[in-house]
Amino acid sequence: MKSSDLGKEVIKKELSLIPKSPGVYRMINHKGDVHYVGKAKNLPNRLKSYISEKNHIIRTERMLAQTHKIDITTTSNESEALLLEANLIKKFRPKFNILLKDDKSFPFIYIGSKDKWPQVIKHRGKKDKDGFYFGPFASTGSANWTIKMIQKIFQIRVCDDSTFKNRKRPCILYQIKRCSAPCVGYVDELEYKNSVKDVIKFVSGKSREIQKNLSQQMEDASEKLDFEKASILRDRIKSLNIIQSSQKINEANLVDADVIAGYKESGKTCIQVFFYRSKQNWGNQSYFPKHDPEQNISEIMSSFIMQFYENKNVPKLVILNHEVNDKKLIEKTLSSKENKTISIAITKKGSRTNVVSLAEKNAKEALDRKLYEANNNKNLFESINKKFNIKNNIGLVEVYDNSHMQGTNSVGAMITFGEEGFIKKRYRKFDIKSKGAEQDDYAMIKEVLSRRFKRALLEKANHLSLPDLLLIDGGKGQYSAAKEVLNEFGLQDLPMIAISKGKFRNKGDETFFHNGKKIKFSKNDPALFFLQRLRDEAHRFAISAHRTKRKKTISRSLLDQISGIGSIRKRAILNHFGSARAVESASLDEIKSVEGVEEKVAKKIYNFFHE
Repeated sequence: MKSSDLGKEVIKKELSLIPKSPGVYRMINHKGDVHYVGKAKNLPNRLKSYISEKNHIIRTERMLAQTHKIDITTTSNESEALLLEANLIKKFRPKFNILLKDDKSFPFIYIGSKDKWPQVIKHRGKKDKDGFYFGPFASTGSANWTIKMIQKIFQIRVCDDSTFKNRKRPCILYQIKRCSAPCVGYVDELEYKNSVKDVIKFVSGKSREIQKNLSQQMEDASEKLDFEKASILRDRIKSLNIIQSSQKINEANLVDADVIAGYKESGKTCIQVFFYRSKQNWGNQSYFPKHDPEQNISEIMSSFIMQFYENKNVPKLVILNHEVNDKKLIEKTLSSKENKTISIAITKKGSRTNVVSLAEKNAKEALDRKLYEANNNKNLFESINKKFNIKNNIGLVEVYDNSHMQGTNSVGAMITFGEEGFIKKRYRKFDIKSKGAEQDDYAMIKEVLSRRFKRALLEKANHLSLPDLLLIDGGKGQYSAAKEVLNEFGLQDLPMIAISKGKFRNKGDETFFHNGKKIKFSKNDPALFFLQRLRDEAHRFAISAHRTKRKKTISRSLLDQISGIGSIRKRAILNHFGSARAVESASLDEIKSVEGVEEKVAKKIYNFFHE
């Protein structure tokens, strides 16, 4: 009996109970984990193919061998099944599916429509406020660049509402001509609103129209001998000209489109997505979906498109560099999801070939860099194996560091590095809970490692797989403390290294501790630089976590230290001012204006901050 026959028997038992309708099936292993999600126009027919076909590819054989159960969800049509399949793949991340990694929301630029003095800000998440949303931008950098240009040309505010309401004099942005200072009345409401309208036109790609209006306003100001205003308008026109000359206006005249290009080599794939909105290129993003090396590019891109757009708005046009499976079904499904007609085009000639070629070129270059980096990381892992005489192959390293300030706001941090680089989704921070451990580095490392490995060994929710190597930021003492924890959990064979800075904390003079030995590297050894890089990233993450915790503590404790301020009053004050720091700069009358804060309490709050 072949190992794959186990899964076939499971399917045979269920077949008679499965209705002849579209839907999604989930293959489940002996642990209860979903290891494959598939969709079908006719569920029994699709599942029969697993039984009837004799020569499955190796991946399918392995998948069937691990199948102990089948779950079925029927849908009213095939489009629903396709959407549900994408949703479940992202939810369960099955090992035999093509997986889109590093999926995240993209930043938009938001301008409120109901504010008296609208601000321009970056926005992620639900679009549940009234106003104008422009995007998506491929990265925070692309959105920041556009906001910077908006400030330079139109001088619209970017400060938060709490800061805006509490300003008594203009900030530095006014002084460097990046804001018109509406907070202190340096610009009238009508002029400001006209500037906001121009911003909306600018981001919508109508910069020529704005330039014409600004030129007319400059001439009018000159005729009225208002040379100060004319010079301001002249500077704005100059800035607009510079931006227009550097803006990436696409020759294919793409108003609302995404260009998606895939490139596969050495069993790995990179997919580039370029965002074109209002005839402008709003940046691009690289993706490296996880898949079986034998899967073809058409299959990979089909799965990518559905997972990518499962929780994102789809433009009217999606341009690809490869044919995809189920193209018409994907078009129909996305059109139904967006309630508008979505077209998928495979471009091989015409004006669009240049933008597709650019996307494909970027995909190839990004994949080349990824493959080089992965190969380089493998070589570094091998160097560490050799240097420390570690017997098992290293593919995953966890690095630990602690941060505190005189025993307060103590946190432990863990970062992870694999063959393809830092794995951000495996980063963890630990608030130190043990009494007396807050300023004891040895106790802190013991608590962090105990909590990390206890969860893994008990297989609690969201537990992480064990690493191949631990790297501890510390010396002999930290190494011994960590070793105690590993021995306690029966993980004494898990390799561990401690990295300690030199006598004068000189970088390059680190001492390493491993299995009772002190080890040094030559100062130009690439493996030394690699371990320093891992240590520095853990330190950065620990410091960042500590600062975040300290900031929350400061904001929370300022009002908590004032007697007579209960939770209801505290909430009312924070809702009114936005933060405890804003309360500190408020006047007595402003504090008294908060609902539920009578004069006696207002004086107590004011005196607390000003005595």
